[in-house]
Amino acid sequence: MKIVIAGGHGQIALFLGEILAQQGHQPQGLIRKPEQQAELLERGIEPILLDLEGASVERLAAVLSGADAAVFAAGAGPNSGTDRKDSVDRAGAVLLADAVEAARVPRLVQISSMGVEKVRGGAHPEGMDSDFQFYLLAKLAAEDDLRARSQLDWTIVRPGLLTNDAPSDRVLLAESTGSGSVPRADVAAVVAELLTSAVAPQRVLELISGELPVREAVAGLG
Repeated sequence: MKIVIAGGHGQIALFLGEILAQQGHQPQGLIRKPEQQAELLERGIEPILLDLEGASVERLAAVLSGADAAVFAAGAGPNSGTDRKDSVDRAGAVLLADAVEAARVPRLVQISSMGVEKVRGGAHPEGMDSDFQFYLLAKLAAEDDLRARSQLDWTIVRPGLLTNDAPSDRVLLAESTGSGSVPRADVAAVVAELLTSAVAPQRVLELISGELPVREAVAGLG
C-alpha cells in the first residue's frame, strides 16, 4: 500500500512510517523542510516536500494520486499561536480531506485529540489554558468537517495524553475510554493497524493505554 502521511516529521508520523515500511508498505511523509528528509529516509519513509499551509488542493491531490490511504498527523505544536493552530490543525486537515476526495484515495485516518467535545460551542472549561482551548477548537472543527463527508471512508482517532514512553502494544480503543495516557509509538501502531484493516469506517475512537494487544483491539471494532 502507498500511504501518504501529512505532518511526516512529527513523532507519531515517524513511528507510523517506520512501522508501515517494516510491513512492506510504501509510506510517504509530507514535510516542510529539506533538512528533515534524512530522518525519514533512515526509517524507510519517502520524503515529499510540501507545506500544507501553502499548498493548493490540486497540488496535494497530485501527490496523493495512486495512494491507497492518507493520514493526517500534522500539528502546529505548542507555543505556535492561534493563527498557526488554525492554519495547520484545522485548515491543514480540511485541505487533506479535500485532496483525498479529489484524488479518490480510498481511506483517510485523522489523528485528533481527546477532550475536543469539552470546547464545543466555544466552551472554555475552568482551568484550561486558552492556548490549549484553541488547539482543541481547531481539532474539533477539523473533525466536524470530516464527519460531514459521508462518501469518504474515514476514521478519527482521539488519543489521550501523549507520552514518550516505550510502546507497550497494549491499548484501550473505543468510542469512549475515559481519560488516560498513551505512548506515541502505540498511537502509531493503532493507526497502522486501522490503515491495513477494513474496520471502523466513519467512526470516532478514543485511545489510551489498556490491556489488549493493538491487533486485537482494532479487530474487536469489527
